Amino acid sequence: RRQGHIGVQRLKDRLIRQIRMDGPLSVSAYMQTCLHDPADGYYAQGAGLGRDFITAPETSQMFGELIGLWAVHQWQAFDTARPMHLVELGPGRGTLMANALRALRPHVSPDGLKLCLMEASPVLRKTQTERLAAWQPTFISGLSGLPAAPFILIANEFLDCLPVRQFVREGDVWRERIVGLNDAGTLAFGIDRSDLTLEAASDLSPNLRSAEAELQPGLDGLVDELAACAARGGTFQALFIDYGPTDTPPGDTLRAYKAGEQVHPLAAPGASDLTVDVDFGRLARLAERAGLTVSGPVTQAAFLGSLGLQARLDHLIKQHPDKAELLFTGAQKLVDPSGMGTRFKVICLSTPGVPTPAGFG
Repeated sequence: RRQGHIGVQRLKDRLIRQIRMDGPLSVSAYMQTCLHDPADGYYAQGAGLGRDFITAPETSQMFGELIGLWAVHQWQAFDTARPMHLVELGPGRGTLMANALRALRPHVSPDGLKLCLMEASPVLRKTQTERLAAWQPTFISGLSGLPAAPFILIANEFLDCLPVRQFVREGDVWRERIVGLNDAGTLAFGIDRSDLTLEAASDLSPNLRSAEAELQPGLDGLVDELAACAARGGTFQALFIDYGPTDTPPGDTLRAYKAGEQVHPLAAPGASDLTVDVDFGRLARLAERAGLTVSGPVTQAAFLGSLGLQARLDHLIKQHPDKAELLFTGAQKLVDPSGMGTRFKVICLSTPGVPTPAGFG
């Protein structure tokens, strides 16, 4: 704990020195540093999965199992004799993938599957290597590292960590929110007084009604990489599961979590998880403009329900009656209309011509 505190203070001091020398940071640059600084960033320290936040795969084994069965179903629809390429972005402790691989094992052997993981945290990468050793995972730093071959991609709670630019409308003018220093010399939010360029302002959602807006530049890069994969001949279906509105653009949604509690985003740089809502509407528009086929978004409850969550729950309870309450509670959390069930959305981006993915009928 003491070492973590030192890391927080060290990163905070570096940010303050940087701002004094070079001026304020965009919110995006601040997020990027806090999450990915190689020495004191959140992911360099192993992230706080299970400590700062709990994900759906950690809530119930059925989440990963259904995703695994979905993946093998879609792969079989590709009708290819090649080994199955399965890709996961941000695998965490490997829980989703471990459950997915257990479910698809009767259909695909380790010899017939190539597992590729994209993970920013060296600590979590080590955990994934050990946990998924039987499947001999390889690691990539970007989708350009994938071969020109068909693949299925899974990304659960990956998009919400892509750094975000924030904007505030003053009259008819949009201005960018920044991270600077207050009179006491500590980190504080402010507003860049210069007007946005026409290009930056036009990138904001056409449906925007709020006086605040967020823009994740990483969505553009992700779609560009997927489009490049398609251009290389990489037939794919890419499944993204995350929280955010279906078509209403997010306003100010930047949040920080530390030890299960929400804290101020500037309070503990490098020691707290920074997250934002995903603009699914913008992601869909970007993908369609890039020539990809978009399915969804649909709610997590609808998606898991259509994949047979109830049948899977009944099967597991029959096998493990002593764990019936635990299994039911986990499944219920996944589809709870007041929680994960509707807050989380599922969207699938595909190369043109592949069959409509299951769960989006």
